[in-house]
Amino acid sequence: MIVNFEKLDNFLIDTFKRYGTTTLRISLGVVFLWFGFLKFFPNVSPAETLATRTIDVLTFGLIIPSVSVKILAAWESLIGLGLLTNKFQRVTLFLLWSQMVGAWSPLVIFPNEMFISFPFVLTLEGQYIVKNLVIIAGSFVLAGMVRNKNTGEI
Repeated sequence: MIVNFEKLDNFLIDTFKRYGTTTLRISLGVVFLWFGFLKFFPNVSPAETLATRTIDVLTFGLIIPSVSVKILAAWESLIGLGLLTNKFQRVTLFLLWSQMVGAWSPLVIFPNEMFISFPFVLTLEGQYIVKNLVIIAGSFVLAGMVRNKNTGEI
């Protein structure tokens, strides 16, 4: 059997072009909805303590942890639902980028807990934060599709 690699390559590229951004949007939506949903239940999310401590610092202690975690849960869940339903994408992306500012802030607020050896050796929490670069990059791809009526996406 002779495999026509060029034909296979073209088929795969066309498939990735057709479904890539939709797959990206849905996968980001699942992640945000999943992580947000966990925060509605006390002590279930592994990020809960770090998130509430960060919000406490950012709000100068004005929002107590039991309330801040619920706000964050709703915020992340809304991002997830917006991505999954493909509705209100500009608002959804704004919420996502705003959430990313908060998500990255522990690197500045709690550097001793984020780095084993600054600036390259991260703790597990630091790695958890830095992986958000992938989410930000994916959100830029989606933002670039907001006006693309030809694909039927975003």
